[in-house]
Amino acid sequence: MAATKFAIVTGASTGIGFELAHLAAQNGYDLLVVADELLIEASATDFRRHGVKVEAVEADLATIQGVERLIDAAKGRKVDLLCANAGRGLGHGFLEQEVADWRRVVDTNITGTLYLLQKVVKSMVARNEGKVLITGSIAGFVPGSFQAVYNGTKAFIDSFADALRNEIKDAKGVTITNLMPGATETEFFDRADMLDTKVGAEEKDDPAKVARDGWDALMAGKAHIVSGWKNKLQAAAAHVTPASILSEQHRKMAEPGTAEENDNE
Repeated sequence: MAATKFAIVTGASTGIGFELAHLAAQNGYDLLVVADELLIEASATDFRRHGVKVEAVEADLATIQGVERLIDAAKGRKVDLLCANAGRGLGHGFLEQEVADWRRVVDTNITGTLYLLQKVVKSMVARNEGKVLITGSIAGFVPGSFQAVYNGTKAFIDSFADALRNEIKDAKGVTITNLMPGATETEFFDRADMLDTKVGAEEKDDPAKVARDGWDALMAGKAHIVSGWKNKLQAAAAHVTPASILSEQHRKMAEPGTAEENDNE
């Protein structure tokens, strides 16, 4: 029997998004999955083994045109679930970064995410039905030395999710859940050129576990979920620790070369 529910999952080719798409398919959702790489086609084939319809779109969600391409691919179908998971990181000091590189982080994590949310959530509110999972990060609680733009974008997303939830609070049938993981074992650190950092080299959380935590919170209609007890402690500590200390702690994890320093300790 064909699925009657429909989900959009962004950043679904690898990592947390890949695992979220599997969970949606296992729970009977037809899928529209998107990423900015050809690998999304292979991932879609994997999702189809759950017996649901899956359409894959290669689109750059850092652009308005890319988001519109995704929306067009939905062909007007009612979106029951949106996992706004696409994100991009960038390591090294801000003054060393090319404008095009840090703009791409901002446009992917903020501009594209907000435009997609506006297009999809407006329809959900109009019919008073729908679930949204936004992938924020505990990085949003910490001034991210040598990852400053990324952490800043996640601070924006964490704040924005709370604000949007309040704005649409009268639409009782619509829920917005903010998934806030810590460092997770994905291609993020390779793509962000951070493999020579302590955080890039150390053991990280399992993306399947992170996705499951997010999924369970989403289905329960929770506002937030910090995945992992260590990350919960870190998030709690960040709320009471001075910014100067947090930024220095982050420097020791994200400054280029800290992976080698850690090996020599």
